[in-house]
Amino acid sequence: MALVAATALPLVAGALALSTQSASADQPSGRQPLSGTKPQWATAQADRGATADSAAVTVRVYLAGKDAKGLAAYAKSVSDPNSADYGHYLTAAQAKSAYGPTKAQVDAVTAWLKSAGMKVTGSNQHYLTVTGDVASAEKAFGTQLHNYSKSGHVYRAPAGTATAPASLDGAVLTVTGLDTAPKKAKHDDELPPPGEVFKNAGPFSTYYGSKIAEQYPTAYGDKAPFAIKGYTGDQLRAAYGAGKYTGKGVTVAITDAYASPYIAQDAARYAADTGGQKYRKGQLSQVLPSDYNSTVDCDAGGWYGEETLDVEAVHAVAPDANIVYVGGASCFDDDLLDALNKVVDGHLADIVSNSWGDVEANETPDVAAAYDQVFQTGAVEGIGFYFSSGDSGDNVASTGVKQADVPGNSPWATSVGGTSLAVGKDDKYLFETGWGTLRAPLSADGKSWTGFPGPYTSGAGGGTSKYYDQPYYQRGVVPDSLALANGGGVKQRVEPDIAAVADPNTGFLVGQTQTYPDGSLQYSTYRIGGTSLAAPVIAGVQALAEQARHGVAIGFANPLIYSRYGTPVYHDVTDHPLGQGKGLAVVRVDYANTVDDSDGTIVSLRTLGADASLHATVGYDDVTGVGTPAKGYITSSLPPRHTR
Repeated sequence: MALVAATALPLVAGALALSTQSASADQPSGRQPLSGTKPQWATAQADRGATADSAAVTVRVYLAGKDAKGLAAYAKSVSDPNSADYGHYLTAAQAKSAYGPTKAQVDAVTAWLKSAGMKVTGSNQHYLTVTGDVASAEKAFGTQLHNYSKSGHVYRAPAGTATAPASLDGAVLTVTGLDTAPKKAKHDDELPPPGEVFKNAGPFSTYYGSKIAEQYPTAYGDKAPFAIKGYTGDQLRAAYGAGKYTGKGVTVAITDAYASPYIAQDAARYAADTGGQKYRKGQLSQVLPSDYNSTVDCDAGGWYGEETLDVEAVHAVAPDANIVYVGGASCFDDDLLDALNKVVDGHLADIVSNSWGDVEANETPDVAAAYDQVFQTGAVEGIGFYFSSGDSGDNVASTGVKQADVPGNSPWATSVGGTSLAVGKDDKYLFETGWGTLRAPLSADGKSWTGFPGPYTSGAGGGTSKYYDQPYYQRGVVPDSLALANGGGVKQRVEPDIAAVADPNTGFLVGQTQTYPDGSLQYSTYRIGGTSLAAPVIAGVQALAEQARHGVAIGFANPLIYSRYGTPVYHDVTDHPLGQGKGLAVVRVDYANTVDDSDGTIVSLRTLGADASLHATVGYDDVTGVGTPAKGYITSSLPPRHTR
């Protein structure tokens, strides 16, 4: 699947894939089912016949390792503050030795694939890359491959659940690539230039409410303020209780697709222009693939803005933290998994910010299993993964189906939701509400807001997973009305877990080199939001918390996050922070052509706190999770108390 950068600015990408699927009762004897390898869209009605035996097949066979159940068990106990194992992390080498595949397992899997006529073209400790034709793949995996129609296209997929020989004794975790939707990778050696320029028009507020739009109509009984120009580091640090902490001695990793050729110069200039702390030599580094692919399909240039936002947001919140950017070769699962595995295999950081994802309907259990394995291995090493929860609320407006986002739906990842943030004069925290925006343009005569309050545009992702049961740390915190929302009487995973500022109308100021209409490349600043702002902000806050723990890693954070639920260390965010019935809105002025006023401007009212069918309520909710960090959060992240 290709994944979308989760910003409220249109940084495109593609699609991911998950489904629950039990083993078929008619599996051949002596075979182990690889659950979830037949996608739900491969139905009898969509079947267009057998794929030609000579057609080429390239797959990844992921290895389960020597003790998959033991890995999951230790990942839980080492992350649970109430466990005697809490904080007793393994090194990357120890994790590999304890849970990685043995040479005998790799040899046995290799021999099986070769005996079916397939060729192993590459391998590492996580998977084997395998090529062959359809006939050999069908022999290897015990299922026919057929062509199926899906969304106006025809893709290949298994006609039944793939299997592996039972004699391998569970050495195979899963296989990916048997279905081809929507794999469209092509080889590109060079990255394209940055995406087209986007700039904000004014007037602006410098802090929330500093400039009132007196010349425009009232809303909710009063004149609304202009949208802020964009918050900077001091305002975000004050809002989330940074205090004296700066992230010193902590490293944050960021994964995205591709890599901006201008990130170092843009980040340095932005810090200088906004009064931020200058980067030390080597403080920002990059780990990049040897080559890239799918640059057109994934809009590679658009991802530069994602990297820029993530780097500049982490540095703004945690100015002394080291930042290592790990770029994926594309926006597709295999390449993003490679980036995540690089972080884990080299233990490049304890905190990993990931501002990308997709809807759950596009995820398949085979791919989900590969992600969960990375997250579990990271957990035993003391590494936590933070994912943006999405920018389309309940996803009904964008997909027609109410659903959660991935990979943040994984019980082994921390899903970060979003808010609209009001920081007032002297960096005073005023309030937050759940991010959800309604837009009403100014009428032609300038006397009213057309269709007030207007249609839904965007908001923080959240919801109940259809694929994962409720994890233990959500018990007693997440209301049954959410955990049981899918019916069937089974409590399931709900996201997000925690939240931070995401609304692009109360967003963050970034500085980036962009492509102007005349083809020139110029540096400029603009305000941006999305939960891909919230994720690096929370990653930065976690870096401060790790510093407060004297460098002891937080690791997989969810058990600790939920253990402090309902305490003053969180802002409990609601839809109506000023009281029931008191609406909130800002006036926003945009360039019609996104660059300058040569084509005029567009004035609109943006109502805050209206996130589709999702609601920020007292207590846990599916917009902001347990809430946002408040004063005291950072020092409440106590290091392990237990010894063995």
